Amino acid sequence: MQEPASAELAEPVLEYPAAEKRPYPAVPEYLKKVYWWAYLHPRGVRIFEHQWIVNAILWGNFVRLRDSALDEMGSTISGRSLQVACVYGDFTGQLTRRLAPGANLDVVDVAPIQLQNLRRKIGDQPRVNLDCQNAGALDYEDAVFDQVMVFFLLHELPAEVRAKALREVLRVVRPGGKVVFVDYHRPQRWHPHRYLMPLILKTLEPFAMDLWHNEISHWVPDGLAPSKLEKTLYFGGLYQKLVMIR
Repeated sequence: MQEPASAELAEPVLEYPAAEKRPYPAVPEYLKKVYWWAYLHPRGVRIFEHQWIVNAILWGNFVRLRDSALDEMGSTISGRSLQVACVYGDFTGQLTRRLAPGANLDVVDVAPIQLQNLRRKIGDQPRVNLDCQNAGALDYEDAVFDQVMVFFLLHELPAEVRAKALREVLRVVRPGGKVVFVDYHRPQRWHPHRYLMPLILKTLEPFAMDLWHNEISHWVPDGLAPSKLEKTLYFGGLYQKLVMIR
């Protein structure tokens, strides 16, 4: 796919408080070159922001994977939570409905248009903070979150960026805290999608096949190894949920 002219991309619409005056991080080149059509172009955002489309992309598994991920955080979510990258559909809306009194949620994304779209969906909520940040260089102190959610982001990152993102989410979660990943996985040999999906992924998701050939833990840096790992497979192994306890 040809990258559109920069004039076609949406201008940033979220502003930091005047006292902070922190500039937006640069949109990564891989995102502009590979995923502009899905995440940066206003027309793409309008197209993909329909839950039935997201569900179709996931072969009818969106609600199941969404609820399984959120259940790991609890039917009532306490403390401070972080969601790394916006998600099309009602994922964040469902997450916010589970927040306990006094709980807070931070959502970060490197694309301002994605944060604008999320704000439109969930409205102004004082306990939900949206911030323009790069997953590979989070602007948080160490061990400040009780749980972190990473829903279908890792397969969109080049390997070196994926390693940085793993380092960052493990850095910002407290000892004993939980990081929940949901993403692609190599399906069972009998699965018909085992032969169809590589054609799709290699065309539209060029970094995704990394998750067929390596465990997510492969990108965990030295010194931040989690104390516990628990993996669950879905839809014949095409999708995985990996829970890391810091």
